[in-house]
Amino acid sequence: MDVTRQETYGALNRVPEVKVDFWLIKLMAVTMGETAADYLAVNLGLGLSATSLIMSTVLILALALQFRQRQYVPWVYWTAVVLISIVGTLVTDNLVDNFHVPLEVTTIVFTLALIATFAVWYAYEKTLSIHSIFTTRREAFYWLAILFTFALGTAAGDLVAEKFGLGFAATGLIFGAIIALVAVGHFVFHLNAVVAFWLAYIFTRPLGASFGDFLSQPMEYGGLGFGTIITSLIFLGCIIAIVVYMTVMFRSGNRKAASQAA
Repeated sequence: MDVTRQETYGALNRVPEVKVDFWLIKLMAVTMGETAADYLAVNLGLGLSATSLIMSTVLILALALQFRQRQYVPWVYWTAVVLISIVGTLVTDNLVDNFHVPLEVTTIVFTLALIATFAVWYAYEKTLSIHSIFTTRREAFYWLAILFTFALGTAAGDLVAEKFGLGFAATGLIFGAIIALVAVGHFVFHLNAVVAFWLAYIFTRPLGASFGDFLSQPMEYGGLGFGTIITSLIFLGCIIAIVVYMTVMFRSGNRKAASQAA
């Protein structure tokens, strides 16, 4: 990315560019979201309702901070993503476990909710591109869509892994293959970039969740038995390291842009 483009992008957009590090940290965030939600609700004994209330409150505070930014700030943005991953997981878990809504129904409901969000977003803004998130309304649509992708991904992943009985590893491979097909569709067959992005964003959620469950769940349930604490801490450490790297690179790019402009 040239300096002029980076300067313009950084000054206007409130979300990151989609590069390799974006997908790495996104996958880690959804993996941690799955294991952290399980740890808080089950291991700490808070239960789904209390955990959902606490994490929703923290998410609201994080989003309030994110909405105050006038450009992309890595640690603020990715804090919101990690928290919305946890809350999206809890939304689906509450519907299934507390209200006994079948996974098939939750998958359909969140699919329709996401489609409706995209439809209204496009009706108002005439674009679904994440490269122009520079108004409060566009950012509100963006985060609402993100929430529904996490809730939908949780429902779809649980549906395949548990309801269909394929297990965590097989489920992860299935969704990984779907993401690979999306990538081939985009890079080889010129699938629209916006469509490809949102499809990949949706399917990385069940991929990450399956990977998280595979690492954390006991062996008798098809996992490796690392536990939710160790798994969550490993991915939290990786997320922090990548965010620090992103911050350093972003500030370096802005300094270069400022010096050239001068």
